[in-house]
Amino acid sequence: MSKAFASKGDLDPKNISFTQLADNAYAYTAEGDPNTGVVIGDDCVMVLDAQATPIMARDVIAKIRTVTDKPIKHVVLTHYHAVRVLGASGYGAANIIASKDTYDLIVERGQQDYQSEFERFPRLFQAVDSIPGLTWPNVVFSGELTIWLGKTEVRLMQVGRGHTKGDTIAWMPKEQVLFSGDLVEYGATPYTGDAYLTEWPATLDRIAALKPRALVPGRGDALTDPKQVADALHGTRAFITQMFDSVRAARAAGRSLKQAYDDTYAALKANFGHWVIFDHCLPFDISRAYDEAGGAVDPRIWTAERDAEMWTSMAT
Repeated sequence: MSKAFASKGDLDPKNISFTQLADNAYAYTAEGDPNTGVVIGDDCVMVLDAQATPIMARDVIAKIRTVTDKPIKHVVLTHYHAVRVLGASGYGAANIIASKDTYDLIVERGQQDYQSEFERFPRLFQAVDSIPGLTWPNVVFSGELTIWLGKTEVRLMQVGRGHTKGDTIAWMPKEQVLFSGDLVEYGATPYTGDAYLTEWPATLDRIAALKPRALVPGRGDALTDPKQVADALHGTRAFITQMFDSVRAARAAGRSLKQAYDDTYAALKANFGHWVIFDHCLPFDISRAYDEAGGAVDPRIWTAERDAEMWTSMAT
């Protein structure tokens, strides 16, 4: 019996949590769906990752309005994947902020990513007709950018590649709260289809060096103490390294992509099979790992057609 393509079989609604991490920082989480961070400044609000559609953004706004009536001025894109960014227009923010590398990804593959992720995650694209088009940043930076929300400092930092080439973290140094995007997951399977697997562990080291007290991962529960943060960093690293090591060994032994998938799925199932979207992510993860193990530095563009062909050949 074949598995339903990607997450097309995942249609049940999720329970939403809105967790306070500091006097001015919150996490909007949904049982393993993409998370959104919120920072409340003296005069305005910053949202980190926007959800998939403007209609879905309304629920984030409703949660924000339970704690403040300040205007939402900034939306930060921690990286570019459609399920995270296409709801940005729903906030009415003056500034959509992203790294130059993320901007370049939109130019290179924004439309293909939109079509691909819509096919993979139908439940997440509620009211897809409300999306006005691709999300384009109007504030673009390289390396680091500090945003002041009155006296509240948020440092947007590129500390290394991992989940994508455009990855950005948001660090609140006074509060010691970090928003990691999908560089860190908690009880949720990392998606590595557009990743830089060789570089990702060093990027996690740089995040750990900041010693966050609390952290909002890309997926999974908000992390409210240093032990949970350490557990999430350890779990993310363990998945990435074990998955990539298995695929590299298979490729070095001359095994096919399908054989590498079978080997790696079996090797990871016991430790990670209970994580959210495990069956969804593994075919995409192993495809990218197989390419990188063969010397492909940059990820190939995923299209809806490539998705379907890969899934048919590997996961059914």
